[in-house]
Amino acid sequence: MTDDRRVGEFEALNAAQRDRWDRNAEWWDAHAGNGKLEFQRVLEGPATDRLLELRPDEVVLDVGCGTGAGARAMAERGVRVVAIDFSAPMIELAKQRTPVAADRIEYQVVDVTDVGQLLALGRRRFDAAVCSMALMDIAAIDPLAAGLAHILREHGRFVFSVSHPCFNGVGSVKIAEEENRDGRLVVTRAVKIVEYLGAEPRPGVVGPPGQPTPHYYFDRPLGVLFGAFFRHGFVLDMLEEPAFARDAGDGGLSWRNYPEIPPVLVARLRLG
Repeated sequence: MTDDRRVGEFEALNAAQRDRWDRNAEWWDAHAGNGKLEFQRVLEGPATDRLLELRPDEVVLDVGCGTGAGARAMAERGVRVVAIDFSAPMIELAKQRTPVAADRIEYQVVDVTDVGQLLALGRRRFDAAVCSMALMDIAAIDPLAAGLAHILREHGRFVFSVSHPCFNGVGSVKIAEEENRDGRLVVTRAVKIVEYLGAEPRPGVVGPPGQPTPHYYFDRPLGVLFGAFFRHGFVLDMLEEPAFARDAGDGGLSWRNYPEIPPVLVARLRLG
C-alpha cells in the first residue's frame, strides 16, 4: 500500500499546503516556535533527542524545519545542520532567528516531494536526518524516502516524529465518561477510532489554538508510513511512544488526561 495519488490531485494539495503554511508563518513563529509547545518540550523533543544520538561535527538534515528552533538547538550542540522547508516565509523567519550558531546552519527552501531538489543537497552528504512533527504535513512521503536513501551516508539514520497514527489522527475521538460506581463518581477516558486505513487529507483543527489558517493533515496507517521507507532500503531501528505522566492531568479532554494512550510516535530508521 502507498499513499500515491493522481498527479493533479497531489500537486493541488501540495500547493494548497504550502500556501497555508506561508500564511501561518509569522503566527507560528510567535506562538509555537522555540519550544513554546508542550508536546514538543515534554513528549516529542526528548524522545527525538534520545533516538537521534547526535555526535559532534556530524552533518544533519532538518526536514520541515519551520522557523528553525530544532536546527538552532542541534547547532548549539556542535553539529552542522542543513535546515529545509518548502515555505519561503518560514525560512526567512528562521534566518532572522539565528544570530547564534549561524555559521553551523544552512537554510534552504526545498520541497521534499521533489526528489531532484533533495538530491541537489548532495549525495552521501548527511550522517543523519530528522523530521519533527512534519511528516503528517507532507502530501507525499515516497519522494522523501527515495531522496534520503541517496543523500544519507552508509548506515545513516533518519528520526521522525508524528502524531500517533493509531490514536491521534483526524479519525480519532477522545471520550470521557462519568459514572456512579459504588457511590463514587468515576471518570473513564478513552479514544475511539472511527477512521484509520482510509483517512483522507483534510484541514485539521488539532494544531495550536489560535492558528489563523488550518493546514492539511495527511494521516497514514503504519503500513503506509513505514512502508514508504522500507521500500527504499531503510529498516526500523528504534521506536518510542511517549505519553504524559499519570499525574499530569488537569481535567477535560487534554492529552494530559490520557496517560495510557500515546499521542506521539517517534521512530528511528537506518539504511540497511
